[in-house]
Amino acid sequence: MSSQPDGRKSDEALLNLILTEYGSSASKKAISELFRRYQERVYQWCYRYTGNHDNALDLSQEVFLGAYKNLKTFSGRSSFSSWLYAIVRNRCVSAMRKSSPLERATGDPELLRDYRSGPDGEIEDQQEKEALLLLMRETLNPIEQEAVCLQVFERLPVYSITEVLGITGSTGARSVLQNARRKLRAALADRANKQGEREDG
Repeated sequence: MSSQPDGRKSDEALLNLILTEYGSSASKKAISELFRRYQERVYQWCYRYTGNHDNALDLSQEVFLGAYKNLKTFSGRSSFSSWLYAIVRNRCVSAMRKSSPLERATGDPELLRDYRSGPDGEIEDQQEKEALLLLMRETLNPIEQEAVCLQVFERLPVYSITEVLGITGSTGARSVLQNARRKLRAALADRANKQGEREDG
């Protein structure tokens, strides 16, 4: 598809123009348009890793610089957004190696918008949101945390999560997400049981 419903060129059409006319004025305009579409999203991705506005801005600039330098290597085997997120992840992990995105997310209520916590239903207030983030951090391994973040917060499909995280198993990210949900359900059930025992006591 060469254009979107609003008449704008699709990411694929812009990338085709960039790669076939690399270095031309039309190509440079296409790069500017493509990057502009993802500017806010990349910032939000970086902010979720860093929890700091200035650091997120600096990392965003590094991401786009890296993407610009490597555009000619884009093969089209994945969506542009998945390819770009892989760059974001690599940059952020390198910069913030000592902590996970969830550890810096507890102060951002937007992160858990529309999230469902398995048997407990929708998380409705900030206290429960923070409790869920703590539970995820305590229950899930780093790959499971990232897979859940990508699915819940970024709404990436399973095949994109598989590619971004470099999961090589036969079922890709699907098994990782299933294991994460199973662990969370068990942890939530255990928490509910303990709370019930305290109330009965």
